[in-house]
Amino acid sequence: MKKLFSLGLILLLLLALTGCGGQSAQHAKGSHDGKFRIVTSFYPMYLDVINITKGVDGVEVVNMTKPQTGCLHDYQLTTEDMKTLETADAFVVNGGGMETFLDKAAAQNKNMKIINASDSEDIEFLKDGGEDNPHVWLSVTYAIAQVKAITRQLVEADPAHADAYKKNALDYVLKLEKLRDDMHAAIDPLPHKDIVTFHEAFPYFAKEFKLNIISVVEREPGTEPTPAELEKIIAQVSGLPVKVLFTEPQYSPSAAETIARETGAKIYTLDPVVTGEATPDAADAYLNAMRANMETLQQALQ
Repeated sequence: MKKLFSLGLILLLLLALTGCGGQSAQHAKGSHDGKFRIVTSFYPMYLDVINITKGVDGVEVVNMTKPQTGCLHDYQLTTEDMKTLETADAFVVNGGGMETFLDKAAAQNKNMKIINASDSEDIEFLKDGGEDNPHVWLSVTYAIAQVKAITRQLVEADPAHADAYKKNALDYVLKLEKLRDDMHAAIDPLPHKDIVTFHEAFPYFAKEFKLNIISVVEREPGTEPTPAELEKIIAQVSGLPVKVLFTEPQYSPSAAETIARETGAKIYTLDPVVTGEATPDAADAYLNAMRANMETLQQALQ
């Protein structure tokens, strides 16, 4: 009887050890089918990564957040997010304080490689209320730096696909450089450069194209300006030679509409490129959105 009990105990121990080994092997495979699985924190990172990994066999890219999430201001990880990260080999984040949940995600997925797109000596953060403004991708120059930073870290994490990553990254960088040249040619000669934006997404964009943000309607999306702030913005807009306000497609324009009624300003839309369908067909979404922004500024600031 003792022999049977001992044999059963040994079998149970072997099964437990096998189970542990199975979990580690599965995590090493990421999506459990042998693919290298990359999860991105939100839409701008997804667009970079699908361009870097385009056509690379054995690599899967998944965007963690839902298509209409937008900027990750005060974003809280969901149970679904945590399940997505459990199978990730690499997690690509914007950095700069955008992903306030990053420490929690890393602590619960210790074998997951964190790839920080803003880990580049070419990126110099602007300050917003004493903290880094994380919206660096809206400078095309910094978007290029992010693509390069992601590629460098992705090559370290997945050297088997290094050559393909580097080639794709070079192809995408060339497109971004062409975009930057075209935008400078269109925006630099505009006679008016003072703008009022919706929230603090556009300082890097403004710096690159020498625009002057004289006021921001909502410092934090969803936080309506106080009556005193509204009065100040109305006075600033009233003094502009070209009275224009720029809203964002992800948020309600109600505060901007109030300012427009009081000042006669026209309302235009600038897209911070933070929402969209996360599919491989979206590879040119950043390029298209930024060209649309360029055309909007041409129309508004003539």
